Amino acid sequence: MMKPLDPQILGRRELLQRTGLGMGAFALTSLFQRDARAARPAVPHIPPRAKSVIYIHLVGAPSHLDLFEHKPELQKRNGELCPEEMFEGKQLAFIRSRPSLLGTPTDSRFAFTPGKQSGLPISNLLPKLQQVSEDITFIRSLHTDQFNHAPAQMFLLSGFQRFGRPSLGAWINYGLGSENDNLPGFVVMVTGSVLGAGKSAWGSGFLPTVHQGIEFRTQGDPVLFLSNPPGFDETTRRRTISTINQLNQAQLADVGDPEIATRISQYELAYRMQSSVPELMDIQGEPAHIHELYGTQPGKTSFANNCLLARRLVERGVRFVQLFDQGWDHHGNVFEALPNKARQVDQPIAALITDLKQRGLLDETLIVWSAEFGRTPMAQGTNGEGTPTKAGRDHHKEAYTIWLAGGGVKRACVHGETDPLGYAITRDPVHVHDLNATILHLLGIDHEQLTFKYQGRHFRLTDVEGQVVHSIIG
Repeated sequence: MMKPLDPQILGRRELLQRTGLGMGAFALTSLFQRDARAARPAVPHIPPRAKSVIYIHLVGAPSHLDLFEHKPELQKRNGELCPEEMFEGKQLAFIRSRPSLLGTPTDSRFAFTPGKQSGLPISNLLPKLQQVSEDITFIRSLHTDQFNHAPAQMFLLSGFQRFGRPSLGAWINYGLGSENDNLPGFVVMVTGSVLGAGKSAWGSGFLPTVHQGIEFRTQGDPVLFLSNPPGFDETTRRRTISTINQLNQAQLADVGDPEIATRISQYELAYRMQSSVPELMDIQGEPAHIHELYGTQPGKTSFANNCLLARRLVERGVRFVQLFDQGWDHHGNVFEALPNKARQVDQPIAALITDLKQRGLLDETLIVWSAEFGRTPMAQGTNGEGTPTKAGRDHHKEAYTIWLAGGGVKRACVHGETDPLGYAITRDPVHVHDLNATILHLLGIDHEQLTFKYQGRHFRLTDVEGQVVHSIIG
């Protein structure tokens, strides 16, 4: 079993007494960093295929059946009452009576076109993604244990359906850290409102809080309270931080609480970020062709801007970048709402793949398109009598599609399969724990060895399950 993080990062009363708290703040920071690195788990356990992750989570769960899984049989049987076995005894979030099947419209916008290089069919709602599909691996057989948003989000992102466990990004930050001392190892950016699971989706749980995600904003202060208040210059800030940290160091020597060490290191990181983060977040200096590629608008909050910032972050050594985009919960009017949401993400995500590839970074950067669960092939709100164009799709935990690109996965690959109606998995199922085990594996981490002892038990991201999906690894 891997040795857990040592809580005594600098719990040496004699050291601070002998120095009389006079050691320079930067020297102490160096010592903290050295000791923290020494206390990290001994990873990588295996040769890594990826150095960083850009994890895109589409909050609310897009209809994979209308974006990535072409089901002619479902289209053919549109409007029929669903087979009894798809409804009786099943756990559905909102459907209460036996519903109709809901096929994708015959409108050409919703047609599926094979990628020119890959041959993989993707909806015409995502024309830019069609052009880069040769770099994508689809998993069409993902399944989860949870069917409501917040628990399913927590389960996907922390391996447990309730609050209190470390998120995927926190585990990776704990195991590998950042390659840039002036930036966090785990950065989060959100478009729209925060997801139902809240900020626990990027929390550190019982890991030291230094490993939690840091939320960056594209308007105002990139990080809250990063700028100096009026009348407070850099010299004053440096002197204030040094004084506060001297007091914290004395307290750390007395009680050995690792959260005090976290506080010290975060004060120092925040000071260094005052110069590194504004430069990072200023996308105005990117060439015109890059703005055209992504569809970015400097100075505004947008998913496109966040995709470009994600590239800039991994370029600078940030280990885990998580992008959340709200607005994919289509219980009604799915065929009216989905085109607009698809248009918002199609160009920037395709641009991210293209940009990373042109810079030679795609092979070492894993991109993940994810959601908390899938959508039913049955209509919500019609039960054979409603207006199909106003119908939506309910939550579906039994089978759905996500995809990965770069970072050591195969190109133009499909793993898993569902039945002709897109309801049940018929081949190569992948559980959420399997997906997380595979992401860790691609980063060189054995998911069974990355553990942390808490309340007498060694915990891990994948709980007591999880198998690496080796067939998607290139």
